[in-house]
Amino acid sequence: MEDDAPVIYGLEFQARALTAQTAETESIRFLVGTQSLKYDNQIHIVDFDDENNIINKNVLLHQVGEIWHLSASPADKSVLTTCYSKTSDSKVVTCAAVWRMPKELESGNHESPDDSSSNPQTLELLCHLDNTAHGNMACVLWEPMGDGKRLVSLADNYVQLWDLQGSSNKAVISSSATLEGKGQLKLTSGRWSPHHNCTQVATANDTAIRGWDIRSMSQIYCIENAHGQLVRDLDFNPNKQYYLASCGDDCKVKFWDVRNINEPVKSLEDHSHWVWSVRYNQSHDQLVLTGSSDSRVILSNMVSISSEPFGHLVDEDDLSDQEDNPQEDRRKEPLQDSIIATYEEHEDSVYAVEWSSADPWLFASLSYDGRLVINRVPRALKYQILL
Repeated sequence: MEDDAPVIYGLEFQARALTAQTAETESIRFLVGTQSLKYDNQIHIVDFDDENNIINKNVLLHQVGEIWHLSASPADKSVLTTCYSKTSDSKVVTCAAVWRMPKELESGNHESPDDSSSNPQTLELLCHLDNTAHGNMACVLWEPMGDGKRLVSLADNYVQLWDLQGSSNKAVISSSATLEGKGQLKLTSGRWSPHHNCTQVATANDTAIRGWDIRSMSQIYCIENAHGQLVRDLDFNPNKQYYLASCGDDCKVKFWDVRNINEPVKSLEDHSHWVWSVRYNQSHDQLVLTGSSDSRVILSNMVSISSEPFGHLVDEDDLSDQEDNPQEDRRKEPLQDSIIATYEEHEDSVYAVEWSSADPWLFASLSYDGRLVINRVPRALKYQILL
């Protein structure tokens, strides 16, 4: 079987929530949450055996409702959060909770029993992120590289910082901020920056992107009209502390330097419909994945704005030296940005793309019809980056 061939897994349910199991760095593992009105919802634990190119799966029941967002603890393989909708007093509300999966499922490399789907296991509820006062949960973010005890939730127009206490069975709000201003003040997505000692969070609402300092819960920057329509997703460059990617319903993917918010550093228009998801590769930040309602996944090589614009690591001083002495190094032109590949294995809107936390060359994409596709960065490019 050809090395770069995709591997496809069908869930038999509609789905839009996907995450890598962040704390699992040995085996390739993704979690997928379903959206079913008729049946009990589920979380599928998908283990990819890359030597044999096969998928093993285990199923966990999530009986409380349809899953809109999934997030895995950075510190504890068995812990995750879901944002889910339930009907309460005949209106639909979106809640969030912290769960623990059964001990025997917390690590990868499982041979899945043939009857796992007919005999699903249950999740243990650790605690609710109880925000009854603050409307609907859009997403929950874990503190990157943290000890798995701090979370940020985005609900309607509230940004809330939570501390998990004890064995994560109690969640307490330690501080919160309220979104104010004009336009639609409903938070749609966000990311917690791995830089600045993890003190900054970026959020999206309507067409705006805002940065927050979570120590003071104050706004640091606001990109008012970052996109022409709703902003769907954000991601921070793992190596360049001021760089942020965004995507939205204007079909665009934009890259920002938050020190200069007047215009994007770069803008891509390669999708033909809403762009739902954007993700930087955590090891090689020139590799950027996007997923869209045009049913396509695009892998781009954004090398000119990466931490390796010349194909090798460059620090800020090198660049300023070059500016001082421009004629000295004309031949070192930055490499050109390009689309590496367009993946067309989906037939429905691609709501999520995620890189594996165990293998930097492997990623998953999920479309609404419940199709999960696992792909690899083309080998030729992998060796070009490595060598």
